[in-house]
Amino acid sequence: MIATRLLLAGTAAACLFTAGSAFADTADKSIALSNNYAGNSWRQAMLQSWKTVTDKAVADGIVKSADAFTTAENQATEQAAQIQNMILQGYDAIVINAASPTALNGAVKEACDAGITVVSFDGIVTEPCAWRVAVDFKKMGSGQIDYLAGRYPDGGNLLELRGLAGTSVDGEIHEGIAAGVAAHPKFKIVSEVQGDWTQTVAQKSVAGVLPSIPQVVGVVTQGGDGFGAAEAFAAAGRPTPTIIMGNRQDELAWWKQQKDKDGYETMSVSIAPGVSTLAFWVAQQILDGQEVPKDLVVPFLAIDQAGLDEALKDTPDGGVANVDYSQDDAKKVIAEAK
Repeated sequence: MIATRLLLAGTAAACLFTAGSAFADTADKSIALSNNYAGNSWRQAMLQSWKTVTDKAVADGIVKSADAFTTAENQATEQAAQIQNMILQGYDAIVINAASPTALNGAVKEACDAGITVVSFDGIVTEPCAWRVAVDFKKMGSGQIDYLAGRYPDGGNLLELRGLAGTSVDGEIHEGIAAGVAAHPKFKIVSEVQGDWTQTVAQKSVAGVLPSIPQVVGVVTQGGDGFGAAEAFAAAGRPTPTIIMGNRQDELAWWKQQKDKDGYETMSVSIAPGVSTLAFWVAQQILDGQEVPKDLVVPFLAIDQAGLDEALKDTPDGGVANVDYSQDDAKKVIAEAK
């Protein structure tokens, strides 16, 4: 087990799930994954989780197929065309990690009008006919500032590393960070750069602004960029601030190295890549005739100082701390939303 905390409110209600009266057979149903981007370790882990769980679901006869497709470029127009092709191929459900919360709505509506179930996750869509499986990303952002406020009661300067431009995830985490700073006004964001959720982009972006910004006490992030930020500070000969990590193995390994050397302390938080498997099971439950609320909130994984060693031990090299979800997990999350 990964030594993390799954942050999900109201878990007692999870025990109250009762299946509906409709029990449609999904053994002949086909589900497709439409993914807009695979250029970092989180997305690779997400795709691997999808394959692991859906391969077994197909082998067990729960669904007929569960194909995964990723666009070549992170472009909403390309993903919309991909979804339209899935409609023509006759999939019963489409699970989407969306390039944009709004730009895919036309294609999503076409799918719904064709009788196809659409479930978005991580990068969600706003089209009302679709379901949404999402983390409270705003809370994930504001929680970083809450943590830093506990560490630095006198506040200080912060550097913000943003994610993939135009995605709902990037926007919501940024809004949460802004809300956290508003709640703790002794902190100030002195620079904001794009990290694209990848180490290499983050390192280059941070290195580009370090010569022009004052000393910072913390770096707030979106995941996949913490180690790159640390490398940039080291290369510039700047003192290492408290960098919030995003559950990637390289980040956790660096954190442990620093902790063992001089007691360096931080935290790590991200959505589990296995959320793709939760979205799969939600789609399967909808196809099975179950009543599912349109908006579902799922836990995020938080790793603290005490849980670091065990979390790192359970995270593969180049991978991400992760949880794959079962059909029963989906039923519990559905029950929480009712």
